[in-house]
Amino acid sequence: MKKRDARAFWLFVGPFLLGLAVFAYLPIGWSAYLSFFDARNTVTPTEFVGLDNYGHMLTDEPFLSSLGTFSVFAVFIVPLTFVLSLALALGVNRLRVAQAFFRSVFFLPFACSYVVASLIWKTSLFSGVRYGLANTVLGWFGADPVAWTGTVDPPLYWIVLVTARLWLQLGFYMILFIAALQRIPAQLYEAASLDGAKPGWQLFRYITLPQLRATAVAVLLLNLINAYQAFDEFYNIMGDARGYPPFARPPLVYLYYTSLGSGGQDLGRGSAGAVILALIIALVTVLQGRVLRFGRAS
Repeated sequence: MKKRDARAFWLFVGPFLLGLAVFAYLPIGWSAYLSFFDARNTVTPTEFVGLDNYGHMLTDEPFLSSLGTFSVFAVFIVPLTFVLSLALALGVNRLRVAQAFFRSVFFLPFACSYVVASLIWKTSLFSGVRYGLANTVLGWFGADPVAWTGTVDPPLYWIVLVTARLWLQLGFYMILFIAALQRIPAQLYEAASLDGAKPGWQLFRYITLPQLRATAVAVLLLNLINAYQAFDEFYNIMGDARGYPPFARPPLVYLYYTSLGSGGQDLGRGSAGAVILALIIALVTVLQGRVLRFGRAS
């Protein structure tokens, strides 16, 4: 029985592990290898440069600026996603009619391609100066049309980027919160009511929120990691036939231009930047997990 269970286990898990090793771990390892070489226009370099690529990336102003862009994006997107997805989950979970319909409606954007969704968001809502739903609405109130993705002062492009990401991912985190809400025993609410807790804020503060702690921490961690990895919506919303503007360039977009840009494929420095970014993500994730006590009992 044990041998048969083991064969069944590897039959189901084996293809996934093989794909993970070939398409994830092997590229990561090779990228780390390239980061120690002068790899220009080649993936099989021979000139070892040690930590020179890392030193260049850590003193490279555009790369550091791209990390600053991520920080601004995270400041907006992480708390907004957390609050709005929790609010949606609380509202949908209280529905007694058409609950499955609203779960599907809010989750559907997450199933869309980020590339397609970003282009739809840009062309239909924030397209240029003369077109787009946003400028149409402004026109109803007598306001002048706005070049949403090209206005730097004030930086209105953040409205486009943040709302696109919110639309794409709110439904996913809402589903996580709904699953956690449905695991809370009803007896806790009954006991709290008998003890004099008032419906609304008191029940939410002392019963619901503590029971959601593990899910809330997971949502924050996933959200922060996804913010670091933002690429599709930035590249497709801000880029055009002329290229990508010098502002609102997150780390992955900058590394894309470093490794595959028209000025030459500098895979060594691009790989070094990718390793630095991966280490930052890992460090922030571990620190956030420690601070929020992820994985510990409530």
